[in-house]
Amino acid sequence: MVSTYLILKYRVVVDDSIRKGMGYSGMDGKVEGGETILEVRGLTKIYPGGVVALDGVDLEFKSGEIHAILGENGAGKTTLMNILYGVLQPDRGEIYLYGRKVRFRSPLDAINMGIGMVHQQRRLIPAHTVLENIILGHPKAGRILDFKKMRREVEELCRKYGFRIDLDARVWQLSAGEQQLVEIIRALYRGAKILILDEPTSVLTPLEVEVFLNSLKTMSKQDIALVPFVTHKLPEVFAISDRVTILRRGKVVKRLETKDATMKALAEYMVGKEVLFALSKPKVNIGGEILRVENLSAMNDKGLPAIKDVSFTIREGEIFGIAGVSGNGQQELAEVLAGLRRAETGRIIFMGKDITNTPVLERLKMGIGYIPSERLGVGVIGGFSLVENIIMSLYFDKEFVSRGLLNYKKIREYAEKVISEFEVVAPSIYTKAAHLSGGNLQRLILSRVIPRTSKLLIANLPTVGLDVAATEYVRKRLLDCKEKGMGVLLISDDLDEVLQLSDRVAPIYEGRFVSILPAEQAKKEVIGAMMTGAYSGR
Repeated sequence: MVSTYLILKYRVVVDDSIRKGMGYSGMDGKVEGGETILEVRGLTKIYPGGVVALDGVDLEFKSGEIHAILGENGAGKTTLMNILYGVLQPDRGEIYLYGRKVRFRSPLDAINMGIGMVHQQRRLIPAHTVLENIILGHPKAGRILDFKKMRREVEELCRKYGFRIDLDARVWQLSAGEQQLVEIIRALYRGAKILILDEPTSVLTPLEVEVFLNSLKTMSKQDIALVPFVTHKLPEVFAISDRVTILRRGKVVKRLETKDATMKALAEYMVGKEVLFALSKPKVNIGGEILRVENLSAMNDKGLPAIKDVSFTIREGEIFGIAGVSGNGQQELAEVLAGLRRAETGRIIFMGKDITNTPVLERLKMGIGYIPSERLGVGVIGGFSLVENIIMSLYFDKEFVSRGLLNYKKIREYAEKVISEFEVVAPSIYTKAAHLSGGNLQRLILSRVIPRTSKLLIANLPTVGLDVAATEYVRKRLLDCKEKGMGVLLISDDLDEVLQLSDRVAPIYEGRFVSILPAEQAKKEVIGAMMTGAYSGR
C-alpha cells in the first residue's frame, strides 16, 4: 500500500481559526516554498495486545514538494493519518504544524486548526441526501437549519473547485467516486486548509482518478495548501512524487529521491522480499462448460438498466475476465450471478441447470463462491470475530451442525486451519475482523470462500486497495483455482490484471460486452478503447 503526501506549490496562510487553536501571536502565518509545513517527531502508537503500529516515526512535509510514503497494509499509514486528525492519540512523539508544537485531542481540534480528513472507509449516512451529509454536524447548522442558505454556500463551494454532484441524490445511489467527492466537499465546507486523503484512489476508476487529480490541481490554485494523498498504485508515485519514505511494521526503513528509485526496489523495501509483478498462468486444459449466460438484463439501484442483453460462457479451468470502468454494469452482473440481484430477462444456466431465480444459499451449496468488491459490510461483518465470519459459510453444512446446533469445536478447528492456510495475520481467531488490515481482510474472505467453492468463483475487484504483496497473493490464489479446474469470473478495473490472468477478455461498456476476445488477441490499447466507448473498429 502506498501513502503519498502531496505538498502543493502554494503559499500557506494560517487563518484566524488556526491561529486561535494554536495560540499564534505576532506571526503572519506564511510559509514560503520549501519550508516545513507539517512535521512529526518520534511518533509511537501501541495498540492493546502489544501491537506496535508506529515505532518512533520521524517525518516532515515541505511546501513545494510531493512526498510519497510507501508501506504494506498494516505498515502504520492509517494510524499515522488518524493521529494527525486527532482520531487517535500517540503514546509518544510530537506533532508540529507551521513550526509550532500542537496536540489534537479530538478531530474537532484538528478541524479548528484547518485540517480535514477523508477516511479510507466512507463516513457517510447512505439514506441521507448529499446536502444532508455535508451539513450534518456543522457548527453553522445550529438548532434551526437554514437549508436554502446552506445549499447556496455548498453550491458556491462546488463552483469554486469545479465539483459536479447532485445535492439531492441519496448517498446509497452514488458511485464510489461520487461518495468520495461528498467527503471532500464536507471537509472543505468545514473550512479545511490541510486535507488528509486516506487512500482516495483505491476504489476509483481510471477516469475518476484523472478527474480527482484535476480537482486537486484546482484546489491547489485556490486556498488548499497541503494535501496528503494516499494511493496504493506505485505508478502514480513515480508520476507525481519527488521524495519517497518507506514504512514497514511501523518503522521508517528507507528514504530516497523518487528519481533514484525503481518500482521493483520500492516494492521490495515495502515487503522485505522480492515481489513478482508478472505471474505465469498454469497450463491447464480448458474443460467443459460450467456456466452459460443467455441474454441477461438487470436494473441498478436507481431502477435504470445496468446489464443489457449480455451472453457468455465459462468453462472448467478458465478465467473469464471482464474489463471496464466502474459503473458500467459489472457490479450488477456479479450480484445477479451470485443471486443477490434479480434478473429482469434472460437465463443463467449452471452445470446444465437453470438457476436464474435460485436463492443464494442454493448457489453456495452448488459450489458457487462470491468475493464481493466491498470487504467490510458485504464480505465480512467488522464487529464479528474471524471464526464468526467463517461460520457464515458453515452453518448449513452437516459436517458442522448436529441436531440443529453448531458444533463449535469442529468450527474452531476448521477456522484455525483455513486461517493458517491463507496466512491471515491476527492475534487469534477471536480477533474482530474490523481490526484487520485490508490485505488480511481479503485473505479472511478468501479463506471462507475458496475452500467451500468447487465449480465457479466470482471475484469482483479482488485486489482493489491492496498493496503489491497482497495483490500478488490474491492473484496466485485465483490461478490456483484455475489449476484445480474451477471456472473463475474475474471483474477488475485494472486492465493489466485482466490481461495477465484471463484466458478470454470481455470489455464492458454501458452494460454491454463490446466483444469477447481470446487473451492472445486482447491488445491493451484496443481493450482500453473498448471499455471507454472510444473503439471505432480500426
